Amino acid sequence: MKKAKLLSIVLAALMVLPLTSCSNKKKDGNESSSDTQASEVKSEVPKIDGYDLLWNDEFDGEKMDESKWSYDPHEPGWTNNELQEYTTSTDNVFVRDGNLVLKAIKTQKDGKDYYTSGKIKGQNKSDFQYGKVVVSAKVPEGQGLWPAIWMMPKDESHYGQWPKCGEIDIMESLGNDTSISYSTIHYGEPHAEQQGTIEKKGADSFSAKFHEYSVEWEPGEMRFYTDGELVLKVNDWFTAVEGEEDKPYPAPFDQPFYLQMNLAVGGNWPGNPDASTDFSKAEFLIDYVRVYQKPSYDTNVKKPEKPFREALPDGNFIRNGNFAEAENLEDDIDWKFLLFNGGEGAAKIENGEMIISSTNCGTEEYSVQLVHPDLPMRKGHKYKLTFDIRADEDRKCIVCVSAPNAGWIRYFPDTSIRLTTEWQTFEYEFAMNEKDDNNGRLEFNMGKYKDTATIHITNVRVEDITV
Repeated sequence: MKKAKLLSIVLAALMVLPLTSCSNKKKDGNESSSDTQASEVKSEVPKIDGYDLLWNDEFDGEKMDESKWSYDPHEPGWTNNELQEYTTSTDNVFVRDGNLVLKAIKTQKDGKDYYTSGKIKGQNKSDFQYGKVVVSAKVPEGQGLWPAIWMMPKDESHYGQWPKCGEIDIMESLGNDTSISYSTIHYGEPHAEQQGTIEKKGADSFSAKFHEYSVEWEPGEMRFYTDGELVLKVNDWFTAVEGEEDKPYPAPFDQPFYLQMNLAVGGNWPGNPDASTDFSKAEFLIDYVRVYQKPSYDTNVKKPEKPFREALPDGNFIRNGNFAEAENLEDDIDWKFLLFNGGEGAAKIENGEMIISSTNCGTEEYSVQLVHPDLPMRKGHKYKLTFDIRADEDRKCIVCVSAPNAGWIRYFPDTSIRLTTEWQTFEYEFAMNEKDDNNGRLEFNMGKYKDTATIHITNVRVEDITV
């Protein structure tokens, strides 16, 4: 979850629980109780080479195990402008057929729509420092629903309130598009983040079936997986009070954290529910939670050096800026074409041009997006951005240089340009006043404004013009 504000209190001992558990498990979330009972299977919690099982919950009981979890009630608007009240009601948090169920419920209060939902946490009951977390879950679909499996520090005040304290998001999904799952860490001040995504469509989507989400958290590295596939690897975080030197690495992820799970309704990221949201199916199902730990960890780690890449011989930091090469636009190397939030379209390189055609502009400026990552941005340096662009009909486009690992701040601000059918050359100069960042990103955003005319781009350059 984004920008959570939690207070941690009394310290608690780690829990060491048995290595096996008997489970009656179903995997598609659709069987009735009688079907489940008819297909009972006792399963042993799997061992993982190099790890010991620290604690686990298979959700085989009649209710939530309060030796491992606490309800986490909060009023509406507690964070992210979310709409739900998190309650202690067993209508919102309960165990059914071997799954923990976090259920969002729509009611009326004072003549207006009112939402309740479930959130649980392991704070002061099952905290741990370093390990491998494995969670099997199935998310609900529906506009405005926002399930999450995430971790926060046991003592948030140790390095300071969010984001200085750090946050580990193992899985987040948005109910309006459950083909995408997000894994993210938040840290620092100013706020920084690193995020990975994975896509599974149709019958394999995150709402169609259970998927297994995990993180391997070590002193100098975190690796996030979905169904065993690596989604994100990070090792270069920091934390600091703004204006001061960074705290010693690997702060803030060198302290005990606890696991929590919730189903939010509405908020800044997913937007609010609408008439299409079916609350009879608004259930976040968790099949099991397993936390493993290595016998020991080497805490003598150093932040890796990440050198800033050099410009091309002609001074350009943009690779393939003249589109001489018809490269793969789906991988993470050089140019990449992206669609979000209802955006529909395609991109191709042809005759020295990047050609973007849209059939649906989507709901956000970034719904149809062309990006070039990996731009070295140095504090105190000055840069020049130039490109040639036209469209088949007059339309709008927005260009910027963003910071995916630094809270999506802008090194070059969102700049709206009006395209015509004639080629135009645009040139901008900007100063880099933030922390050094070797992962700036050039963006061309072509969504939202009911413009779908085809766009042509060429001769893209980003140069360091510091004197």
